[in-house]
Amino acid sequence: MKTDVAIIGGGIVGLAVGYLFSREQPDKSIVVIEKESSVAQHQTGHNSGVLHTGMYYKPGSYKARNCSRGKKLMEDFCEENGIPFDICGKIIVATKQSELKALSMIHERGMANGVECSLASADELREVEPHVNGVQGLKVPRAGIVDYVAVAEALASKIEKAGGRVLRGAKLVDAQRRGGVSVLQTTQGDVEATVVVNCAGLQSDRVARLLGAKPKVKIIPFRGEYYKLVGTAKGLCRNLIYPVPNPEFPFLGVHYTRMISGEVECGPNAVLAFAREGYTKSTINFGDLSETLCYPGFLKFISKHMGMGLAEMWRSFNKAAFVHSLQQLIPAVTSSDLVPGGAGVRAQAITDDGRFVDDFVIEETEGVVNVLNAPSPAATSSLSLAEFIVEKVVAQGGWSAGPRIAGVVSR
Repeated sequence: MKTDVAIIGGGIVGLAVGYLFSREQPDKSIVVIEKESSVAQHQTGHNSGVLHTGMYYKPGSYKARNCSRGKKLMEDFCEENGIPFDICGKIIVATKQSELKALSMIHERGMANGVECSLASADELREVEPHVNGVQGLKVPRAGIVDYVAVAEALASKIEKAGGRVLRGAKLVDAQRRGGVSVLQTTQGDVEATVVVNCAGLQSDRVARLLGAKPKVKIIPFRGEYYKLVGTAKGLCRNLIYPVPNPEFPFLGVHYTRMISGEVECGPNAVLAFAREGYTKSTINFGDLSETLCYPGFLKFISKHMGMGLAEMWRSFNKAAFVHSLQQLIPAVTSSDLVPGGAGVRAQAITDDGRFVDDFVIEETEGVVNVLNAPSPAATSSLSLAEFIVEKVVAQGGWSAGPRIAGVVSR
């Protein structure tokens, strides 16, 4: 099979790239290669569905630049395609005085990123969420919720209707670059592509190496485990309630999320997964685990933050500890209000010196665009991030830029 562009990975970022490329270059062929039997089976399919506003991100970073625009493009796409979403708003809550400095920093970042947000007193927080406990907080009225699996399925459908192909159940086995094309060996046959886009998420660093790159990061899988509120306890949370995050880590802490289905998720904790696709405690892939434990960057990270890691592990195995964390935000929550929910695995890039990479990472080699780190808010940002990637793809292919399509501008 020969194609102009091959995209490895049928998550929301890869599908967004395919969708925008098919609109930007309608005369070019495109194939999306997905190893699972359907799209959005990993990070996209285990996403709690928040439409992020860009509150937390360093001004000028890829995250900051893409989140706000991506959110607007996502809302427009959902409206055009009948996908339900809700701009319900959220609050970020400081539960003690020692968190006020970090809260102020988040407020400043939000303002610098053009996010509508305002400081709120304890009483003002309770007007929004009557059961919340806090000394001060931030109101973020434009945050929302959506079903990203429905978005991914709509993107895949549009790619196929435009003449592209989405190969499901096609696992990448090997890759070679020769004669100006990449030859991708899959379980459904070979695919020859002029340009390859690596959007493989949890496998992105491995795929990059197959494609001839030498990435300076490694993907370390962290599992986030959730509970759900049941019965009348669902009424304890109206929309989205977040704590003030630890500024040293890219995780947002244990929070409450009303989902588009009406369920209320509580969590997550963040523990090392023993497999790249390890969605349960018992899932162990010894090859994946050995690769993590032998990586100098992970060893340096864990040596600095052993206490945090042990606390997260303790909360993973001890429901009472998890409940205690939830009660910091909503004291009325009890153990009987909670049942186990789902879990997701975050593909977190870590450098050789033990630093968490807290921004999107996109690197190029000849004929290849590698998306090496696309954690939250990648789903929110996916259509904006795809604009950036499509420009690189067009340049790699030596093609003329097509007519600007609705909602997409050159950057």
